Amino acid sequence: MKKLAFVFLFLGSLSLNACSSVPGRDGGTGSSNEGEVTVLTTETFQKLVWDYKANSQTWAFKGDQPCIIDFYADWCRPCKMVAPILAEIAKEYKGKVRIYKVNTDQNRELAGLFNISSIPAVMYVPLNGKPQMSVGAMQKAAYVEMIHSILMIKDEAAK
Repeated sequence: MKKLAFVFLFLGSLSLNACSSVPGRDGGTGSSNEGEVTVLTTETFQKLVWDYKANSQTWAFKGDQPCIIDFYADWCRPCKMVAPILAEIAKEYKGKVRIYKVNTDQNRELAGLFNISSIPAVMYVPLNGKPQMSVGAMQKAAYVEMIHSILMIKDEAAK
């Protein structure tokens, strides 16, 4: 009986760190407010991040600031845990890093393009170089560390 309880506890803790993605159809908004999290659709992703249809062979970032892209779904509990952390980071790094969200249920094409199979999946896009991905919910300190190491944003950005 204790073993069964342990298995359920273990499986429950895994579900808090990542959810399987079930992408759907396109939709959403694309407003671009500095210091806030901006929801991207496939179309706004192509305008603000990378036009993969026009330039499918080479990564060509279109932004003027490094960005973080949160691939999420409304039903995903870990995604709901990450959302306020990224909103906080958007305010703290205003003018230094843009924070975007992509709903995998509404933007199936983007989820497929980046092989998103578990969410939350967070992509870190530096101004120069290729993006890097992390999967699963993390503490704020881990996201900040990724900002510093991958996006090369210095500590004073958060002050």
